[in-house]
Amino acid sequence: MEKKPMKENRVRSPQLRSLNSTIICPPSGSSARERVHSVDPYGFERLEDFDYESYEELMSEYLAVLTRRSIRWSKLLQGRGRLEKSIKVKRYVRKGVPNEHRGLIWMSASGAQEHLERNPGYYHSLLDTTKQQHDPKLVDSIRTDLNRTVPDNVQFRKTSSPCLQKTLYNVLLAYGTPQPSCGLLSRHELHRWVPHHHH
Repeated sequence: MEKKPMKENRVRSPQLRSLNSTIICPPSGSSARERVHSVDPYGFERLEDFDYESYEELMSEYLAVLTRRSIRWSKLLQGRGRLEKSIKVKRYVRKGVPNEHRGLIWMSASGAQEHLERNPGYYHSLLDTTKQQHDPKLVDSIRTDLNRTVPDNVQFRKTSSPCLQKTLYNVLLAYGTPQPSCGLLSRHELHRWVPHHHH
């Protein structure tokens, strides 16, 4: 079966918007550097020596593969919020999960979705409690490191909208506080706990 040549670098499939956003379509005659976005789909800025021409050439062929893969995943999931493990799913995962399905697949495959459903509202109640009874040293430590966390990712900068720093701060505050009831320990407590409980 003969493959039809792609007429342009942009794939119109709605499932690939995040990848398509890396390829811009300015007037013809422009350079690859002008056609390819300087920030990748995950929010990281491309390095100064990034090879835009090679990337554009690769993506002009690879987007067709990604589109087919995305369509297969969409058919497999068919709007379901949960993924049943199978040989087919394992094969699909090994070939790669499209960006738009990664959240769902990760939650399902890791068991996080099941924990979430068994413990509704747990994270928010944990966060509320830690905000009222937080350790000032922990807060200082988180705030010190926050601006140094993934500095080359635009989504974690104070100037970005939305800025993911607040979300990261909340997660670190909630889970950085010792939670003996669910087996969570701070790194300082862990150092004290291990020598006494290790056999």
